[in-house]
Amino acid sequence: MVRAFRKAPVDSKLLDRIVDLASRAPSAGKTQGWHLLVLRDEQTAKFWDLSLPLEKRSSFRWQHLLDAPVIGLVFADPHAYLERYSEPDKAKTKLGDETSAWPTPYWTVDASFATMQLLLAAHDVGLGALFFGVFNGEDEIRKEFRVPAQMQLIGAVAIGWPMLENLTDRGASAKRPRRKPSEIIREGSF
Repeated sequence: MVRAFRKAPVDSKLLDRIVDLASRAPSAGKTQGWHLLVLRDEQTAKFWDLSLPLEKRSSFRWQHLLDAPVIGLVFADPHAYLERYSEPDKAKTKLGDETSAWPTPYWTVDASFATMQLLLAAHDVGLGALFFGVFNGEDEIRKEFRVPAQMQLIGAVAIGWPMLENLTDRGASAKRPRRKPSEIIREGSF
């Protein structure tokens, strides 16, 4: 995860390339019910105004995160899954009736898979990327960018050219040890 960006723009064709790769992530019924709202220039400035108010910016540790030329807001569309699972080849599942019929909200799962693919694809082409939660200003962001009410905000992805001299500045969470496979794997039962 990159938290410091140069202000250099990201070419639209390069962005298309990484989104194309992200679109190949697993998707229940190949619904592909996720969207990436791409913000650039004054739109990224507006995003930061709504999600990180000016009075909090001076104490914000990751000042060069605000320089990311692209902010992508990842949304999952539950209605797309209802529509897809109402089609003849899936109708017998009864999952097209209502979202509460789903034991797992696969719109969230699929959008999360696609987001991970997006992060990996950005890295593969030399871009930096950071996934982060949008904990402030979601209602205002939805209104400003005319996001339909049914869309579930998964989070934001900052995308841009990494500021190489800041790559060693890591957050507190990065100091936590990674779990070993033996701490994760459960053979046969918990």
